[in-house]
Amino acid sequence: MSLSMRRSSFQHDGLRLSYLDTGGDGSVLVALHAHWMEAATYGPLAAALHPAWRVVALDQRGHGHSDHASGDDGYTRDAYIGDVFALFAHLGLESAVLLGNSLGGVNAFQFAARYPERVRGLVIEDVGAQFTSDVSFVLAWTGVFSSPNALAERVGPRLAPYLADSFRETPEGWRLAFDPSNMLASQRHLDGDHWADWVASSCPALLVHGRDSRVTSGEIMEEMANRRASANLEVLDAGHVVHVDDPVGFNRAVRAFLESL
Repeated sequence: MSLSMRRSSFQHDGLRLSYLDTGGDGSVLVALHAHWMEAATYGPLAAALHPAWRVVALDQRGHGHSDHASGDDGYTRDAYIGDVFALFAHLGLESAVLLGNSLGGVNAFQFAARYPERVRGLVIEDVGAQFTSDVSFVLAWTGVFSSPNALAERVGPRLAPYLADSFRETPEGWRLAFDPSNMLASQRHLDGDHWADWVASSCPALLVHGRDSRVTSGEIMEEMANRRASANLEVLDAGHVVHVDDPVGFNRAVRAFLESL
C-alpha cells in the first residue's frame, strides 16, 4: 500500500533540514538513509509499519531537500549526529528507535553511543563498524545533464535505480540533489574504526546484511552481532541497499524486531 508522508523542516547549524513524517500516535522510528539517497527511500517501510509506528525519515545534510553544508567541516561525525539530536528536539522526542543504512547506520549507532537514553532500539542496515571506501568515482556525476536518461547513463546501470529519488529537474537540465564533492568529504569523515561506538550502547539491535553486498562483508556483521549481547543478525538475498532489493523481507524483519521491543 502507499502512504502519504508530510514534508516538514527545521533549522540547525545554519541549515534548513527537511524530513518526511507519517504522523499519528504510533511509536516513533527515525530512519536515516545512505549516502546519495534521501528520506523518500523509506516510504515503503513507513507504509508497512503504519499505523503502529510513526516513521520520521530525515533528508540528512547535503541530501534530498535539505541544505548543503559548506566545506569539508560541514560533514563531520559531530555534524551529522548533531542534526539527529536537533531533530529529536524539534519533534519533542524523549526516545525513539533509530534505523539507518550505510552512512545512516553509522550515524544511528554513534548517536546511541552518545545518547543511549534516547534510543529504544537500533536497526543497522548493511554497514560495518570499521571500513575505508574510495568513492572518488562520484565526481564524474557532477554537472547538469540534458535528460534523466543522460544522468542515469553517467551514474551507471548498477547504481542509477537506487539514486532515482535524487534526480532533480532544473531550468538548466537534470542534476543530482547532492554535490558529489560533498559526498567525498562526508565519506572521508565516515571512514575509520567505530567499534567503540558500536559497543557503547546496550539497547536491542537488529543487524540486516545483504548477502550480495559489495560494500559490507558478512564476516564483519557477524562480528558486530557477536560483540554486542543485545544484537541479532538477519541475512537477506540483497545487496547493500537491502530495503530496496528485498523490501518484503526487510519490512518483515524490521516489523518482527519492533514487535519484540
